[in-house]
Amino acid sequence: MIKTALDSFPRPPCAELLGWRLLDARPGEGWIKLAFDGKPEFCNPAGFIQGGMLSAMLDDTMGPAVLVMSEGRLYTTTISMTVNFLAPAKPGPIIGEAKVTQLGRTIAFVEARLTAEDGTLLATATASERLLEAARVVGK
Repeated sequence: MIKTALDSFPRPPCAELLGWRLLDARPGEGWIKLAFDGKPEFCNPAGFIQGGMLSAMLDDTMGPAVLVMSEGRLYTTTISMTVNFLAPAKPGPIIGEAKVTQLGRTIAFVEARLTAEDGTLLATATASERLLEAARVVGK
């Protein structure tokens, strides 16, 4: 497994709830690949993962991409996020990938995607992220 800045950050409760696991990363490229657990408890009455849970997975993929790219120096808060739901998500493993498209001094732009275990594209997102010094906000 590749070592990243995430190794020294405690996993927050929301990541635990989502079953967040690092699969791969290319810090120099601002790219990250994660796994999530699409739990039955996340389902709507139709039996599909509720869109808010998928949005949380996308959000929890994009922030870590910036943290990894900045070698742990920069933490993010989401300014805006646009989500497109492309296919119903059934319970089971969900893969998240994110890429930092632009890292500025105060704002980053990131894009992400979620796929099912069989490769079906479930949702995509783009976000604007405010950049904060990680040392000043993490652990407070």
